[in-house]
Amino acid sequence: MSGLPAAATAAGSDADTRELVFTLHGLARTRLSMAWLARSLEREGYRVVNWGYRSSTATVAEFGRALADEVARQAGEAPRIHFVGHSLGNIVVRWMLAHAPPPRPGRVVMLAPPNQGSRAADRYARWLGRLLRPLPELRTAADSTARTLPRSAGTEIGIIAGRFDAKVSVAESHLAEATASLVVPAAHTFVMNRRDVRGLVLRFLRTGSFEAPAVG
Repeated sequence: MSGLPAAATAAGSDADTRELVFTLHGLARTRLSMAWLARSLEREGYRVVNWGYRSSTATVAEFGRALADEVARQAGEAPRIHFVGHSLGNIVVRWMLAHAPPPRPGRVVMLAPPNQGSRAADRYARWLGRLLRPLPELRTAADSTARTLPRSAGTEIGIIAGRFDAKVSVAESHLAEATASLVVPAAHTFVMNRRDVRGLVLRFLRTGSFEAPAVG
């Protein structure tokens, strides 16, 4: 698994009892793309690991195993371990949940996830598959990794899709076992930087719902 050293940042120690959130970026991005969201979660009292991986260099399974190793290393005394992914990062999370689930699992928020594959991956995998190794696994073909991962039973999953996403359509973000989903007026690349999305992520991690609590 050369080429897979993870870059991660976290505050806390084995005695840290805050809930832990892993954030995962998408294909051909870095953890800097999730930094704003990670900082907002830290300000709300979570311990955050903004996990970086060389997203073009390996397969989903290899990334999933590396993530599972990092979760085990960082878990400490965290009472719950949550995940917030963008694009490919969500497929990596799904692989881990299916094959190496974390201790004390919490909730998952998926931003623009290609859960049913992506027609954009269909178009570009033939030409860029050797440079972006996970790209063929994100195709809409019935046997692609994205479409054949086992269900994540017992995990509360919330999906946020972008209405103007030209890479992952709303329909392609669908996951049968998701407990909540919604669509925001966003494109793919910077959906995680929207103020409303940051608020929705926080709400789902806290309550398991995107709905605002009833007043009175």
